[in-house]
Amino acid sequence: MSDLYANSRSTTDTAVRKKDVNPTSGMCPICIKDCKILCEVGKSALRGREVLYPDTESFGHSTASSNKDYGLDWSDFQILTEALGAKGIEPNSDVATFPNVDISTVAGGVHLSVPVFTAGLGSTAVAKNYWDGLAVGAAISGSMQVIGENVCGMDMDAVITKGKVTKSPDMDFRVKRFRDFWDGKNGNIVVQTNVEDQRLGTDVYALSKLEVDIIERKWGQGAKAIGGEVRIYDLKKAQELKKRGYIVIPDPEDPAVQKAFKDGAFKTFERHSRVGFPEFKGFVEDIEWLRDQGAKKVFLKTGAYRPATTAFTLKCASAAHIDLLTIDGAGGGTGMSPVPMMNDCSTPTVYLQAQVMNCVKIMKENGMYVPDIAFAGGFVNETQIFKSMAMSDLGSGPTVKAIAMARAPITAVMKATYFNELSKKNDLPSGFAKVYTSDPAKFMIAYNELEEKFGKDVKKLPLGAIGLYTYWHDRIGVGLQQLMAGSRKFKLDCIARSDIASISERATRVTGIPLISDIESDLMTRILLDGSSNGSAVKSKMTKKQSVAVKSRIK
Repeated sequence: MSDLYANSRSTTDTAVRKKDVNPTSGMCPICIKDCKILCEVGKSALRGREVLYPDTESFGHSTASSNKDYGLDWSDFQILTEALGAKGIEPNSDVATFPNVDISTVAGGVHLSVPVFTAGLGSTAVAKNYWDGLAVGAAISGSMQVIGENVCGMDMDAVITKGKVTKSPDMDFRVKRFRDFWDGKNGNIVVQTNVEDQRLGTDVYALSKLEVDIIERKWGQGAKAIGGEVRIYDLKKAQELKKRGYIVIPDPEDPAVQKAFKDGAFKTFERHSRVGFPEFKGFVEDIEWLRDQGAKKVFLKTGAYRPATTAFTLKCASAAHIDLLTIDGAGGGTGMSPVPMMNDCSTPTVYLQAQVMNCVKIMKENGMYVPDIAFAGGFVNETQIFKSMAMSDLGSGPTVKAIAMARAPITAVMKATYFNELSKKNDLPSGFAKVYTSDPAKFMIAYNELEEKFGKDVKKLPLGAIGLYTYWHDRIGVGLQQLMAGSRKFKLDCIARSDIASISERATRVTGIPLISDIESDLMTRILLDGSSNGSAVKSKMTKKQSVAVKSRIK
């Protein structure tokens, strides 16, 4: 596969002069001096490490992802529909309608009204800038909101006593904002902790001072396998973060660096977190310690590491009886993941889930505890959610209980917020305003539904929160109900591996899910020649046999 974009990517705002680039380097066949276009090589000669990161000028109001074709994604599978019978509901045309599909789920012991939640959004600027919409949106959606890493450590108003956080207004705000609209039953707030957070005592602070119930340990994410990064625009803040133990590049205490910053040679510092080195015994003991501190549930978030590490992660999660394991496939990020790492590091989501299911199959066969699993990594719609859950079934329902998202919820909140701002300035796109009006109460389609639920308090909801609710409930929720009704599955735990088929040889080879051309070919003949009126008896018998055969097809 040629790398046509190796020297020009939208994520780094680079381009090339000619279209017929060298397929290996991505460079123009002839590179000339008098060219004002900045390719990756040219921009790197001027800006160096800045070109490692996505469009630095939009930091805090953008997200980024890989633009690499991994050769296998969710489009390589097709959802199989059904007409005979129904599961999870009475097979009655007046009852088995798609609005009656139940898309609620329980993930890690937490009831979710929709099978999606927001993955860890921490100290990166885009999370802070849009927290109001994200947290309130998750709460009114009956979902989980994970407060990501480094929030206390990045809080300039935090009080740190003897190396431990004893007060963090930013963390307090993030927890409170979710709870302002939380019904206390559906969803919950989760505090994520990395190496820096554990040193700072963020977990103990959240459990004891803020009465948080759930702590999530973090080992990494699909966008990068190194510590979290953010940009710092203030010299004093960069110096303070270095004093707190963070890695800050370039060194804000170096007089030459300070002069270059003041002269405008560069505009931002980089703050990096340390990477962790988990050990089996230490991890299990750490989880026991967290529960002793008051954690009612403990989650683990991990990235898309090599296969052996994936197996190690599942072994640790099993031994520690983790409540929910979130596994993040390559390669998207919420702000500052290195572009080369997003594109060319870690295991893409479908390949990764195939590895995980191989491990889960072995674990179940050997009587090991299997935690609830959530997958992340480029999910944006209901078809991908359905397919991931279907792939995770090993005969007793989906192992994947929910899908974690980051970029998509942020986009939903950003877009709703931005269009509200445009409406106030009477600057909405003319075509949009003509069709949907300039009134947010009208162009936000779920506004009336939320007004009925919250009454006058609907005006207290950030427009970004309404945007997230609309995206999750009115789009993904209804879309998922329709897909499930089409497969005659009316509860999420009824979705089965046999509900999807591969439409490429690679998909079959990687996942073990048979090609659509091979599925039920023998059953077709038996139904046609069966003496019953509709062949449902034969189909029922074959389904039981196939449920056993499903396991043997998983590599």
